[in-house]
Amino acid sequence: MYGVIEKIVNHRESVTVEELAWVIKNNELNERLFAVADEVRQKYLGREVYLRGIIEFSNYCKNDCLYCGIRASNKKIKRYRMSVDEIVERAKLIAQMGIKTVVLQSGEDPYYTKEMISEMIQMIKRFKVAITLSVGERSFDEYKCWKELKADRYLMRHETADEELYKRLHPNDSFENRKEHLFKLKELGYETGAGSMVGLPGQDELSLAKDILFVYQLDADMVGIGPFIPHQDTPLANCKAGDLTETLKVIALTRLFLPDANIPATTALGTIDPFGRQLALKCGANVIMPNFTPSPYRAQYTLYPNKICIFENDLACGECTKNLVRSVGYKVSNDFGYRRKRHEHFTCGL
Repeated sequence: MYGVIEKIVNHRESVTVEELAWVIKNNELNERLFAVADEVRQKYLGREVYLRGIIEFSNYCKNDCLYCGIRASNKKIKRYRMSVDEIVERAKLIAQMGIKTVVLQSGEDPYYTKEMISEMIQMIKRFKVAITLSVGERSFDEYKCWKELKADRYLMRHETADEELYKRLHPNDSFENRKEHLFKLKELGYETGAGSMVGLPGQDELSLAKDILFVYQLDADMVGIGPFIPHQDTPLANCKAGDLTETLKVIALTRLFLPDANIPATTALGTIDPFGRQLALKCGANVIMPNFTPSPYRAQYTLYPNKICIFENDLACGECTKNLVRSVGYKVSNDFGYRRKRHEHFTCGL
């Protein structure tokens, strides 16, 4: 029964999409899958959890993705943009709290020019932190410029590697185009992050298996995986939300395919279950991203509804997240959290 899990650990290059789909479908493998994922995570990355402070600096977006609360067609949302000075000051606070990575995230907002983002990078780098950019698809020239200014990582979730599903969810875009951007980011030397949603309408086990094999093909340095949560002001408002256990299985399988990659326990998991992030840490995740978006903006960055931690003190997330990590027996890392590749052979003891 455990043969496929053993094959993934020791011969992952020969695993088929059908075998992966079978593991996702069969819940009798869950206990063993989660245990092996945690074993692999500890083998390659120890018991440390990296914190990455996120600033959601704009909820304007030119895109109209069907699942997203900040889609261009949503006229009910209150829009905001933070100034460069506001963003830099918030990054300084993150650095002062001892968090070694600042994540700059927004909708795809062309208001922020190449020069503006360049200025942010140069100013924030003075705080001796790593910088992750998550601002969507930009020109290859912009990617190159920001990398030369020492931006460290670029996060651009692919959401689904099922080409037909991607096309239905993303008007005027294609999975091939997203792939081209992700591979270009790798080529430029960024630690490159992809990631997907679990439970999208029309998604099945084969679709989820394609997501895992895609990030393996990309050799993604970061993989963000969270459940689909329907937003009331989108065309998918009445669809069923993603399942906690299925999301944890995709996280665990991703850990087996990418033993040394950074995989966050996402806020969306904490939104659908009060212990969702803790469970993810036990199933292969090794990163948490506390939210440092200042009020009143924090409550307006509504990719999905009922997001946790939006009404608390906007500087409280750091200590709260550290306590969450310790509560499940892991350690808060003081490291920058760059991907560490270790090539020693690993056997899961099956």
